[in-house]
Amino acid sequence: MKTMLEKIIENKRQEIEQTGYFQTLESVVENLPHVGTACDSCDAFVPNPGKPDFIAAIRSAPIGLIAEVKRRSPSAGTIRVPFNPSEIASAYQKAGAQAVSCLMDKEYFGGGEEQWSEVHAATTLPMLYKEFVIDPRQIFHADALGASAVLLIVAALTNAELRSLIQLVEKSSMTALVEVHTEEEMKRAIAAEAKCIGINNRNLKTFETDIATSLKLCKLAPPDCTLISESGIRTVNDIRTLHAAGFSAVLVGESLLRQVDLEAATKNLMRI
Repeated sequence: MKTMLEKIIENKRQEIEQTGYFQTLESVVENLPHVGTACDSCDAFVPNPGKPDFIAAIRSAPIGLIAEVKRRSPSAGTIRVPFNPSEIASAYQKAGAQAVSCLMDKEYFGGGEEQWSEVHAATTLPMLYKEFVIDPRQIFHADALGASAVLLIVAALTNAELRSLIQLVEKSSMTALVEVHTEEEMKRAIAAEAKCIGINNRNLKTFETDIATSLKLCKLAPPDCTLISESGIRTVNDIRTLHAAGFSAVLVGESLLRQVDLEAATKNLMRI
């Protein structure tokens, strides 16, 4: 039986081949000269300028918050009703978040380019293009949309693909947030020279979350690596524990999005 990740990746391979999937990329391709050669070489790039620095932003606080805009997920179902992406992004910024993560997958998470555009218009914070990236065109798409960072999931990529896509993201003046779930994936991320690693506390088989995963895997990270803990972060004590363990930031979505007063909930979570 296929795992949820395998199902999502299979659907993504079909989805990105549909006409019009990369709407913004197709409309601005002439402004991204590196698109023509980047699939074959990472030597000549003219990146999209003016994007806020993702790493600098999350490191500007004792522990940074990457606040997520997410309509639904396979494990949680619908998360917030009503769901207004621009209001959510605005609340996050007012509450002092350092960055915003925006879901791009439509089939399983209800995201996409329209949602991204609404969020982008409502905030000046650096944005993470949170997608199941398997193709260089998705990185060009993120660049065209003004992303500051791109998620790369180790479990969805071969070693060669991971290294190549990290280089492509970095050549496009964005941060590659390389996501791991296990010790084996952590070692693969390090071997691929990932400079920013996100440790996802969710077990992909059971969907259960446990921040002990972050506390275990962070011990393997190189000292100069920027570490981010993702999923299952719900309390101030969780934040304190992760801060003490050396994490530069946390990525939080569901636990905040389920609160009526999103701005107050965000301030309360990060009050350390």
